[in-house]
Amino acid sequence: MDRNSRPHLSRDDLVVVIPALNEALRIRDVVEGALAECPHVIVVDDGSDDGTAQRIADLPVTVLRHEARMGKGASLRDGFARALEMGARAIISMDGDGQHRPADIPRMLAAANRHPGHIVIGARLRRRSQQPIYRRLANEFADWGIAWGTGYQLADSQSGQRLYPAAVAAMTDVPGEDFVFEAQVLISAAQQLGTRCVSVPIESRYKCVHSDEQFRPSHFKPLRDFTRITSHVVFGVLRRGGIAEMFRRIRANPVLIDDPSGEFASQPLEDALPTRSP
Repeated sequence: MDRNSRPHLSRDDLVVVIPALNEALRIRDVVEGALAECPHVIVVDDGSDDGTAQRIADLPVTVLRHEARMGKGASLRDGFARALEMGARAIISMDGDGQHRPADIPRMLAAANRHPGHIVIGARLRRRSQQPIYRRLANEFADWGIAWGTGYQLADSQSGQRLYPAAVAAMTDVPGEDFVFEAQVLISAAQQLGTRCVSVPIESRYKCVHSDEQFRPSHFKPLRDFTRITSHVVFGVLRRGGIAEMFRRIRANPVLIDDPSGEFASQPLEDALPTRSP
């Protein structure tokens, strides 16, 4: 039987891909946590100069190395390609800075089995008060904007913790670099494959007064990167046209949340997710 036709995914079907740029502070903890949930882990070292790769040299992981920085988009592309070579039926992406919990991987896997063929987003809906307010508002605006490319509403389109079906990871004509790639892969999957996203609520993890966890400064620059993402999406919408029809599609396809606890799934959208409707 073809690997993509088997309905049930197990941890052995997954490969975790971790893009890493100067993540010596947390990379070992992240990789060890990922290995506890999945036996197949790829780290893409994007030209780090702080000893990131040396921190995990003794761990049973595949390390891909960029001699010079190529950006997150290139790191994900290379990681996806190697994961597919390894026989992955689905790929988990997560950042190397420790803001994503490897312990959420089983919940994302369970959601993928309840929603076959979907991209699963680890949506930072729990403990949202920890998020810096500027970042929360920017994320909500990005969700609204990216919906114009996908044709459906989604929660936390900027989260880097995702589960991609192999068919999505295998797409070879996804434009965009750096963080634009993560936005475009959602759009391309919707337009080319008819793939939707389902969101699994996870915790927001940021440095705050109530925590002694240490995180390096984010590589994501809100003004610069949201401008790039937004302009990329807007130009795409204008090129395709059909704005009125897209608006109707978005309104007809609300956010899909996989939350067996009912904390979010049972609430009206406007209460569960403080995002504006397109």
